[in-house]
Amino acid sequence: MITSADKDLLRHAIAIAAHAVTLGDAPYGSLLAGPDGTVLAKAHNTVRRDDDITAHPELKLARWAARELTPETAARTTLYTSCQPCGMCDGAIVRSGLGRVVYALSTEQLIALNPPSGTWPTVPHDGPALHDEAHTAVAAYYHPTRSTNPPAR
Repeated sequence: MITSADKDLLRHAIAIAAHAVTLGDAPYGSLLAGPDGTVLAKAHNTVRRDDDITAHPELKLARWAARELTPETAARTTLYTSCQPCGMCDGAIVRSGLGRVVYALSTEQLIALNPPSGTWPTVPHDGPALHDEAHTAVAAYYHPTRSTNPPAR
């Protein structure tokens, strides 16, 4: 449920997005708030400026939280963002342990405002393959005291 306090912080994220445009950046802004609503960090999209396809504000804040916050603190934060996080950012949000996300525009609403000029190419994925070799390397990392012999198939 989105509260009036959530709406105030979401307006702040939208203002960050609007300010990004005045800097020549894309209109996406985010902030990370603690459980009491204190703004811990904020960011906007700098994909073009940094020539970095990963320079989304949600990803920047997830990285910041993973570096700067304990897992217990991160779990009590809320990420406020002007648009629904993309798959890349959503993966980082999950991995960083953030507690909640509140967004303004959905992906569908964003696409309605800015239809893609073409389609993204489909990138084929082949696999799984070389299970035994991969299993040995991963098991050695996650379970160094266990045998690295893969289970029989």
